[in-house]
Amino acid sequence: MDGIAFEQIVKRGCGIDIHRDEAVATIGGEGITTETRSFKTFTSSLTELKEWLIENGVTDVAMESTGVYWKPVMNVLEGPELRVWIVNARHIKYVPGHKTDKKDSAWICQLLLAGLLKKSYVPPREQRELRDLTRYRKKLIQNIASEKNRIIRILEDCNVKLDSVISSLEGVTGTALIDLLISNGEVTMDDIDAVYHKKLKASKELLFEACNGKIGEHHKYMLQMIRKDIEQTQRLIDELTFRIAVVLAPYNSALEALSEIPGIDRKTAEDIVAEIGLDMEQFPTEKNLASWAGICPGNNESAGKKKAQKPTTGTNK
Repeated sequence: MDGIAFEQIVKRGCGIDIHRDEAVATIGGEGITTETRSFKTFTSSLTELKEWLIENGVTDVAMESTGVYWKPVMNVLEGPELRVWIVNARHIKYVPGHKTDKKDSAWICQLLLAGLLKKSYVPPREQRELRDLTRYRKKLIQNIASEKNRIIRILEDCNVKLDSVISSLEGVTGTALIDLLISNGEVTMDDIDAVYHKKLKASKELLFEACNGKIGEHHKYMLQMIRKDIEQTQRLIDELTFRIAVVLAPYNSALEALSEIPGIDRKTAEDIVAEIGLDMEQFPTEKNLASWAGICPGNNESAGKKKAQKPTTGTNK
């Protein structure tokens, strides 16, 4: 059968199939012979790849957004000489049973030349670096929450039921009682009198009963280690928050405007700017932004019946 020919939209392009240790590149287009080469993912090899593309007059390069493996390639190829396309891997699946690295790169190149690829939004380097900071801060905050839950489990393990009688173990009373349990192994009524305040719903007697447990040296040691971990992690979060504030200092007016929205504090505003940026030209409408963020489901209809579909996962770039 004769091959199907597509109208060529891109004059000269390159498709790259990326792996951890190797990148397979295929070039094609007007005036050049289709050729496939393999390159290591070391910086020197990727620099050779870039020089090879420029020598052959390639203007556009397409590759899958595979994990983090596309980032080293992007770091080298990104520049005024080449337009780099990061494409969702689900949009360029090759025919099952005929898949090889060379065929994958050639297929990506063919789709690029025919204009059949949809370019993913990749924010500028400054915004990507800001995302590293805010996402790492978020991860550390989650770690602290996990450690606080671990404290509750250890207290339950030694028959201490503070979590059942006070709303938060992080408050003044909860913190003071846990400190006493760590240092003394028990809490007396005099200790309860010293930390009790009228805003507590639980009575002094109920607090005393909740603190009456079987606390061993192992429990005290574990609680001390968890407290130290929380303190160290909190210091890292404070350092990250300071660094984020320095990076976003030129955009304080935008952050203040976002913070005026009910329910959005300074940290949330910083996260929003890090994720979507301040240049809304990338998103023609609010619907495009919602779709890119993965908070609106697509259509899944067959034979006139619409099937339930979950929203897609938010961007990982």
